[in-house]
Amino acid sequence: MPTFTALTTLTGKDNADKLGEAMENLDPMPTGVGVFEIEDGSGLWEVGGYFTEAPDEAGLALLAAAFGAKDFAVSELPDTDWVAKVKRELSPVQAGRFFVYGSHDADQVPEGCEPLLIEAAMAFGTGHHGTTLGCLRALDRLVDGGFHGHNVADIGCGTAVLGMAAARIWPETVLASDIDQVAVDVAEANVKANDLVGRVICLEAAGFGHADLLAKAPFDLVFANILKAPLVMLAPDMGQNIAPKGHAILSGILNEQADEVVAAYDATGFDVTHREEIGEWTTLTLTRRAD
Repeated sequence: MPTFTALTTLTGKDNADKLGEAMENLDPMPTGVGVFEIEDGSGLWEVGGYFTEAPDEAGLALLAAAFGAKDFAVSELPDTDWVAKVKRELSPVQAGRFFVYGSHDADQVPEGCEPLLIEAAMAFGTGHHGTTLGCLRALDRLVDGGFHGHNVADIGCGTAVLGMAAARIWPETVLASDIDQVAVDVAEANVKANDLVGRVICLEAAGFGHADLLAKAPFDLVFANILKAPLVMLAPDMGQNIAPKGHAILSGILNEQADEVVAAYDATGFDVTHREEIGEWTTLTLTRRAD
């Protein structure tokens, strides 16, 4: 079955939300509509729809004009088995002592590594993305430097690959949280597949907003591989929930955004101890200053 996309950009969240709502009344109707802020500092928002029939391009043009958006770019996507494609194209990833792989590559797991099984259908968070790879490398460096995480949290955990990496090397229970229940379900499935049930506890929460997280704070290590804007918003909470001399490993940050994130965390008591760029993404390792 063919799939069509229709994408546009415009300024302002309110207009973008209203355009997304208006798209849902098109005939033929889209099977899904997404509204996303473009995290490049431009102030632009992307609005897109997916269709199983060719969309009404005249109707899309009227909507674009009504909301001050650029003309929609309409494309037909090839009929692709995406899971099979990912399995073919995503090879295992080595990040220091960690080896991230799909079940189709189980025969390639080397001796002496810390294996992390993430299925190909859950491609974001497999270690191929520069943000996840950067976080795993940052953890590997901390361990090589003699750090032991006695109290660890993975905020915005996605697949929970970072929380599971911590649980692979330290015996203490790790808390992994995400704002989206679907992501929490994915994380729990990965925890089970990696035989870490009871070692990584998955929670639905925004930031530190869960009783279990607050009860375990302050943490000595927190991962947050999300995006610049929520990272900046989280900076005060990080300062309150990470112990003095504790660490934060942050990513989801475009290289040009890193200085802004560093400034936000400097203001809440953190120093940069390591900074790595992988492609267009920066990973920061921060240490909270002693009180």
